[in-house]
Amino acid sequence: MKPNCDISAEHERQALAWLSLLHDKPSAGDQATFSHWLQADPAHAQAYAQAQVLWELSEAPARRLAEEDDAALQALLQAMDRPRRRPARFAAALAMAACLVLMVGMGAGVRPIDWLQDLGADYVSRGDVRTVTLADNSEVTLDADSAIAVDFDHGQRHVELRRGAAFFHVTHTGEPFVVSANGGEAQVLGTQFEVRRQAAGAQVTVLSGRVGVTPSPGQPQTVLTAGQQLAYSHGLAAPLRQVDSDAQLAWRQGWLSYYQAPLAEVVADLARHYPGRILLLNDQLAARKVSGSFPSSDPQAVLDSLQKVMGFEQDHVLGRLIVLR
Repeated sequence: MKPNCDISAEHERQALAWLSLLHDKPSAGDQATFSHWLQADPAHAQAYAQAQVLWELSEAPARRLAEEDDAALQALLQAMDRPRRRPARFAAALAMAACLVLMVGMGAGVRPIDWLQDLGADYVSRGDVRTVTLADNSEVTLDADSAIAVDFDHGQRHVELRRGAAFFHVTHTGEPFVVSANGGEAQVLGTQFEVRRQAAGAQVTVLSGRVGVTPSPGQPQTVLTAGQQLAYSHGLAAPLRQVDSDAQLAWRQGWLSYYQAPLAEVVADLARHYPGRILLLNDQLAARKVSGSFPSSDPQAVLDSLQKVMGFEQDHVLGRLIVLR
């Protein structure tokens, strides 16, 4: 389903506005005005039909997004020491708002939860890889859609990975250099390494040197050397793995490399480089394995190649959303 070139951005905006209004108990006058608008131009009808399809396709992902944003908003309110109790209808309202976010905001590729995470961040990347130099001359390369907060003021060099992934080339100064992510931390013992956030933990991959990884306070530290990778989740470490760290970290040169990775992981990586949104709505498809190296600069071309091999369907909605099923 390709977007019609006769539908302008203004048509899309009007269609989304009508869709929102008609989901909120419109008056008889509203319905009459909408009917007149719908019949005034064939492009109006097509824009509204596409908006309806997007609304239906985004309902489940939007509810998940709403739940994530609800937790993030709650944490923010607690940090600001505001009242924590809210009406039960708030979650439903947030889910409706999330549907609109998926439609109106997907052109920017930014979710509300991203903005909340970025409030305390010092460096943020959106659709591109970005390298920054810290105050101690250490270099950090941020993967697309990533954010870090830096604190060098309390006797150690501390970096919090708030979203995405970051590759660190640390300068030796004699002060500890610690990267925290999802409850665990990686302490530099002289190295180049990556920390990548995952759903309930993080993954650390070492290119050179040594890194001590602690999955949660009180847990033993595991020391990684070049070519080793350790993931942790819910405060517990997974078994240490030997990996091709050059291939794993090839995203810095614009390549995404996988060996027997679930398609869901590949799509999540491509989504960070796509200027809209990519939704994968088939659990069986999400679990299918993918191996290969793909350029991160053209997510659509990668999806087209995978589609030929795996046989899934792609729906394009409003020119900014790709739905895989």
